Amino acid sequence: MANQPRLGLLVARLGLLTGPRSDRKRAARLLVYWLGSVLFTLFSVLGAYAAIWLPFSPVPITLQLLPVLTAGLVLGPRWGAWSQVQYLLLGLVGWPVFAAAAPGPAAFASPSAGYLLGFVLGAYTTGRAGRWLARWQWFGALASSYLGIIAVYCCGAAWLGIWLAAFASVPLRAALAEAWLAGVAPFIVVDVAKAVLAASAWRGSCRCWSLLWPSSS
Repeated sequence: MANQPRLGLLVARLGLLTGPRSDRKRAARLLVYWLGSVLFTLFSVLGAYAAIWLPFSPVPITLQLLPVLTAGLVLGPRWGAWSQVQYLLLGLVGWPVFAAAAPGPAAFASPSAGYLLGFVLGAYTTGRAGRWLARWQWFGALASSYLGIIAVYCCGAAWLGIWLAAFASVPLRAALAEAWLAGVAPFIVVDVAKAVLAASAWRGSCRCWSLLWPSSS
């Protein structure tokens, strides 16, 4: 019983020594992951500039899905999604970062607004599914990427259908069918290839990422 005060004093001293170090480690971890999210935000901006317009669709083919999927796989669901939130914030404040809409708040009422919001959900879905399917490694990353693409399609096509019904006076059922034909079907083959590239880049990206921080968010 006499040793208990000494033991308590020792634990208290250890707490004082390890507490600040733990805080510094946590702060360094947050900084590294935020810098990673900024990097993928930049990749999303560059991907938007690589756009190919189709004559029958208000949505262009871009490389944006590649950083969206890879961010989810490498950074995890929260930081992957945050990389896309940062991308949207850049466009919201007026930076010319959107492929299919002028920058500013009006971009979120454009026909492609659903895809912009879908990037956030797509990155989160990919990252979350990547955690569940991690045991299957590359195949798990590929399946997670496909789920992320589906999430982007659901947001993008749903909003495009609503937009056509509201602003083009198209009946809702016909508008949703047209949204599928114009906003999803032409992109499937290309996006499947992007998922393969994202899954292939995931392993090398994780190796580089582990040099900065060995654990995931």
